Amino acid sequence: MNTLKCVPLLIFFLISSCGAYYNQPTGVEKAVIGENTPATTLLKELPKPKEPIVVGLYKFRDQTGQYKATENGSNFSTAVTQGATSILIKALEDSKWFIPIERENIGNLLQERNLIRSTRQEYSKDVDPNVPQITPLLYAGVLLEGGIISYDSNIITGGFGARYFGTGGSIKYRQDRVTVYLRMVSTANGKILKSVYISKTILSQAIDQSLFKYVNFKRLLEVETGYTTNEPVQMAVTEAIEKAVATLVLEGIKEKIWDADVPKPEVDAILTKYEKENSDAATTAIYGRKLQERRSRFAMELTGGAALMDGDYPNAMFRPTGRGALKYYFTPSFNVSASTNVMKLANKDLLDVGYATFDLNLEFIVLPKDKLSPYLFAGGGFGVNKNFENKHTKAQYGLGLEYMVSNAIGIKLYGEHNLNFSDNIDYQIRGVRDDFYYRFGFGLTYYFFNSKKNTVSKNISK
Repeated sequence: MNTLKCVPLLIFFLISSCGAYYNQPTGVEKAVIGENTPATTLLKELPKPKEPIVVGLYKFRDQTGQYKATENGSNFSTAVTQGATSILIKALEDSKWFIPIERENIGNLLQERNLIRSTRQEYSKDVDPNVPQITPLLYAGVLLEGGIISYDSNIITGGFGARYFGTGGSIKYRQDRVTVYLRMVSTANGKILKSVYISKTILSQAIDQSLFKYVNFKRLLEVETGYTTNEPVQMAVTEAIEKAVATLVLEGIKEKIWDADVPKPEVDAILTKYEKENSDAATTAIYGRKLQERRSRFAMELTGGAALMDGDYPNAMFRPTGRGALKYYFTPSFNVSASTNVMKLANKDLLDVGYATFDLNLEFIVLPKDKLSPYLFAGGGFGVNKNFENKHTKAQYGLGLEYMVSNAIGIKLYGEHNLNFSDNIDYQIRGVRDDFYYRFGFGLTYYFFNSKKNTVSKNISK
């Protein structure tokens, strides 16, 4: 009977783990042409040049000096490829903007040319004297320098797991990051014409599931499955280098170092898109955080929620509360908020009264340039019942969380503790402690006259 009960659980377990089996290699695979990256497509979609540039590349080195990390320390394998020069040459060819010439192993090239000359001289008697001399080598107008300058491991790690009565699973992930710099140098005067840098994250994920259960007396069922995916470091380096080449081409067009063989409106459209990307990069911090001014100086808040009494009676109950507030931001982080609040306070079978409060708070936005930010507030206020008879002064403090849906709308959640200077809130004076109450709310903040947008202010046509 117990065995039959475990059959559906086992079937569900295997079905939910199908992803592991879909990713298993089932045989020897043949050699294939190397995969493209998203940046490869970007390179091939660049506008064609009026004239390709002859470029020399001696060495694009791994400058990290970093070895591959293992659970027991490190080994003698490097963290990134040592063949970045070959990757860069391929990217230069794909762009159609450059004619790369051999410089990494120029010694081999010169030796072969010397062999050709010596062979022709030695056998010149048997060779037609009209045979042309060996053609001269091309020389580069610009040199490309730089390298892989950083490989950062475990910039983000995390995961999630759960287990119940021997059945469970987990998901783990890790993110690394590689950064390359590429600069272009004029061979005429040694001037650095342009320098760019690109970063690319590298994701690793592990998923596993297991079942460990007694299905009968002395009958133990144990099943394990899982798989791990690691983004190839070589592919990440390739994408970063290809993106660097594409960026270098667009920077050259922008600075009029070279010209594209397309109409000016098309060039302007390409540069506008590139400037938008630059603008986004300027406001993006590590971990993809978008940092920009989001809130205008004036705002209005509308929230609803619940209030909870903390007075002389037992069995306090949640009752509805509402708030309307006007805010003024004198810095991106600090604002002053004036609000009117209505609420009900209740204890089971003993108290059910209504109050209005008028509060003045100073608020501090912890991360003013992020979409999601916690905030703190504190201040004072005045409360009165609906008959304007039972009056009290108070101080309040609290914290909340606000998410900016847009530059004009924020969604917020908050909790507040009110310290009243009266023991008569519940119409019962008892003991030495004053009555308190809590408020919890959820609502919207609307920001007036907010014109902050991610637009490119530079006039491309100039």
